[in-house]
Amino acid sequence: MAEQDSERADNDSSESRKPVRVGTSADSSEGRTSIAATVVQKIAAIAAREISGVHAMGGGVSRAFGALRERIPGGSGTSTVSGVRVEVGEKQTAVDLDVVVEYGLSIVELTRSVRRNVIESVERMTGLEVIEVNIDVNDIHLPSEDEEAEPASSRVE
Repeated sequence: MAEQDSERADNDSSESRKPVRVGTSADSSEGRTSIAATVVQKIAAIAAREISGVHAMGGGVSRAFGALRERIPGGSGTSTVSGVRVEVGEKQTAVDLDVVVEYGLSIVELTRSVRRNVIESVERMTGLEVIEVNIDVNDIHLPSEDEEAEPASSRVE
């Protein structure tokens, strides 16, 4: 298991910046294509967020670091892959997602939609076969949390 985890590209890993050769029928006669794991991570993150009911990506710690990175000029680019880990081979890829869902929705239906959208997007854009999309639901977002997060209005002008 530890060996498998070390092969996974995480958003903070140098492995995610290494391009991976992707084999296609056109590779032999017309050249070859390399796709970096970060590309697959970003596609998966965007596809997951497209589904209504996904409130956030990543666990509590990675969301906190993502919020911090957004406040640093030039730091928002890496937050797009928060909560997404991938393993990319020549023909296949596996995706792991950490998500926070909105309260009241069917988690089973929501994760089914996320999985379907991630698979379709990654396969369509990269040509890689997605062999699995594992989804960890880490939290449920409550509507009352939005009210607490809003800053109190000033009593004076």
